[in-house]
Order: sequence, then structure tokens, then C-alpha cells
Amino acid sequence: MSSSMVLVIVVLIAALGVAYIIGRLITLRAGLIKSSAEAANIDTSGLGLSDTGPTVLHFSAEWCGPCAGVRRVVDQVCDELPEVSHVEIDMDANPEAARRLSVLSLPTTIIFDRDGRPRFRTSGVPKAADLRSVLEPLLA
Repeated sequence: MSSSMVLVIVVLIAALGVAYIIGRLITLRAGLIKSSAEAANIDTSGLGLSDTGPTVLHFSAEWCGPCAGVRRVVDQVCDELPEVSHVEIDMDANPEAARRLSVLSLPTTIIFDRDGRPRFRTSGVPKAADLRSVLEPLLA
């Protein structure tokens, strides 16, 4: 085998390795819950948020497959924590709400405190344990 052929194979393997690492980093980032303190000054009127406890609001659409997973996780956590309200907004039916909250991808979940301030935000399907750990301090 010539040295140029070996070089081509090595470069190809390196490129595939870099692409794999980038793909894993993007996948790991999906579903992480992030603090959204920087978005505290948004208009939340008309979203159906609870004023007696935290609200989990998630944006979905009929055509969104992962949105069903978010619905299952949020329903499970809300069943365990009855003080928490759940609001689902169809992004196709209410694009204004999505624009107001800067929702760019589906599924997006935003957790609001009882005062209507966004406290945490995630894209993708969150883990039930992560969602619970974010909601429990808001119940105190």
C-alpha cells in the first residue's frame, strides 16, 4: 500500500472521529436544564401560568415526535408534585407565544415560578429526576 493511500485513510478516520465527537457533544447538550435568569423580563400574560405554584410550560406540535416524550415526563413529575401546573402550547397554533419566549426548536420546556418568572429552560426531552430537582426548590 502506498504512503499516499495510508495518509488518505488516516485523514478519513480522523475526520470521522471529529464528527463523532461533535455529534456526541450536541446530543449530550440536548435535554439539559439551564437557568434562565436572563429572561426574567418577558410578558407571560395569556399563557395560562399558575399563580399558586410553579408551572411547567412546554411547546410542542402534532408533527413533533419527541414532544410526546416530554409530555410523558412532565405528566409523571406533575403527578408526583401536585402543586405544579402543566401547560402545553402548540407552536403551530400559537406562534406569537413561541416568539415572545424565543422558542426556536421543539420540544422546548420552560419552568416558571409562582410569580410568572422563567427560572429554567431546556430543549429536548428532560429527565424526570432533573425536572423534579429543579421544581422542588420552587415549591418551598
